[in-house]
Amino acid sequence: MKRVTRGVSSIISLKLHSRMDRILLAIILTAWTCSASPPNFVLLFADDLGFGDLGSYGHPSSLTPNLDRLAAGGLRFTDFYCSSPVCSPSRASLLTGRYQTRSGIYPGVLNPSSIGGLPLSETTIAEVLKPLGYATAVVGKWHLGFGSKGMYLPTNQGFDQYLGIPYAHSMGPCQNLTCFPPDIKCFGTCDVDIVTVPLIHNEVIIQQPANFLDLERAYSDFATNFITTSAKKKQPFFLYYPSQHNHYPQYAGPDAAGKSLRGPFGDALLELDNTIGKIMTTLEKTGVINNTLVLFTSDNGPELMQMSRGGNAGLLKCGKGTTYEGGMREPAIAFWPGIISPGVTHELASTLDVLPTITRLAGAKLPKVMLDGVDMTEILVKRGKSQREAMMFYPIDPSEKYGLFALRLGKYKAHFYTQGYVLSGTTPDQDCTQDVKAHDPPLIFDLELDPSEHYPLSLEGQPELQAVLERIKKVKKQFEASMVFGESQMSKGRDPSLEPCCNPDCSPKPDCCHC
Repeated sequence: MKRVTRGVSSIISLKLHSRMDRILLAIILTAWTCSASPPNFVLLFADDLGFGDLGSYGHPSSLTPNLDRLAAGGLRFTDFYCSSPVCSPSRASLLTGRYQTRSGIYPGVLNPSSIGGLPLSETTIAEVLKPLGYATAVVGKWHLGFGSKGMYLPTNQGFDQYLGIPYAHSMGPCQNLTCFPPDIKCFGTCDVDIVTVPLIHNEVIIQQPANFLDLERAYSDFATNFITTSAKKKQPFFLYYPSQHNHYPQYAGPDAAGKSLRGPFGDALLELDNTIGKIMTTLEKTGVINNTLVLFTSDNGPELMQMSRGGNAGLLKCGKGTTYEGGMREPAIAFWPGIISPGVTHELASTLDVLPTITRLAGAKLPKVMLDGVDMTEILVKRGKSQREAMMFYPIDPSEKYGLFALRLGKYKAHFYTQGYVLSGTTPDQDCTQDVKAHDPPLIFDLELDPSEHYPLSLEGQPELQAVLERIKKVKKQFEASMVFGESQMSKGRDPSLEPCCNPDCSPKPDCCHC
């Protein structure tokens, strides 16, 4: 009962602004008290999924029935952001509640041969929950480093168990691999002259190259078994599922291949949705669904360079690799029967806010470091206001020289610099591939009137807008003064001998790394 009391006491500190708030909170407290255990957490994290890719966010041909049910029964966010427009830094911020610049996960992304990784001194969500007796597991794409002898793998970052590919499944030769049944080869060549992608269980490579046709079944089985085992033990759990889907090259097994109207991208998305459906069914069957917070979002925007195989940002501008809305504004859903009322929120929120929120709901202690996330409990359980005042936008290669590229304050977003990126190429909008460009005064957009960032506002004859800009500049200055850049893990370089190989003493590499 100690764990329950600690979780409850943290919720009591919510500010009660009305009688209805008090009634609602009493119901929540009763539900948690009767559950006789702290809440469980399931964090679902898609890869390269755009704001317009889900049926619940308006895509006409995506087949995502399970995510659509989550959205219908939960809280759907319209203004939810990741912290970076590319993979590794976004994942670092999700798990630590800190901008990637603090932890050193910049510039760009980690590679199979990277010497660096998420510093072990950083505190992840799993490490926050472990002192309270939580079982913790991650299944899927890690992409926060492998390192010497797998030193950066999840089992060294607070997770009890791990099954997955330690980075993007495009980071290895794929031209001869099968991505769809019966034997349809993967589209493109992916990365060459390195080892094929390994499937790792905890710290051991169990398959190399990973079998894409069976990979999602393995992930699904691992996730559902973890939930079932934890429920039988009556042990609270944290399941983190960073999916390989829908990163290029898309793949899908027989249960999803050819089943959607959207071709390879749609089939891969359906396979992700199927796994989520199995996870939700398991939560129901084990009787823990009413004591489980399920959160879904994505790491960054769509890889528009891949055209129809790269995802869709909907009405938002550009995509992956850029600080425009399409690169960092993501679909997000929170689901918790009896606690979260179905609906839509336009409050500002971020992946950075996941750690503080889970920490509060579990009654855990926050890490004693500078955090950039805020607690979303008010939004989730009371449909209240966000504690987040602003959202900061760093490019893929942040530096102290340039600082923030953009900042959103309320409904206004100011671009001090803009820069396109090759991964957002192939679109008619030339801004999506342009070189870095400074703006003084900054480009200002009203994202409520113009979420597509088509029409920058004029400051001329607009004293109220000029006042908004001054507030934005003040927030920017204060934030940048608080930012201490951590040592860049990517700048530590690469060592080909670190590439994971199931036959480490074999020769010649990388071809001999096969098991």
